Amino acid sequence: MESRSPLITHISWGRMVVDGLGEGKDFKLYPGGGRPWDWSETGTRHKPGIQPSDVQELLDRGSEVIVLSRGMHLVLETCPETLDLLKAQGIEVYVEETTVAVHRYNRLAESVPVGGLFHSTC
Repeated sequence: MESRSPLITHISWGRMVVDGLGEGKDFKLYPGGGRPWDWSETGTRHKPGIQPSDVQELLDRGSEVIVLSRGMHLVLETCPETLDLLKAQGIEVYVEETTVAVHRYNRLAESVPVGGLFHSTC
């Protein structure tokens, strides 16, 4: 049986709360769990943005739809290579402002194996 993706129960500037994971600033979430998103692991910066290696973990954990947040002020970008990777694998992807992304992710989590990267500041 597939594990459901954890719901985000709170989002505000610099703070997120995720069911089963607690509180943090940025998160990687996927079916069955998640963890804090440490940008230094993949060298992610606001520009050029979310790297293919950032989303690979979500794919490896069974995400069939991906939600990428751009931050509260849309500062975080997404590398074109990241979107190319997801398109090549037939993955539906949403790239949105963080609060919009959280609401979409929570709705999707009710019915599909969804993964997401969430940045709670700029």
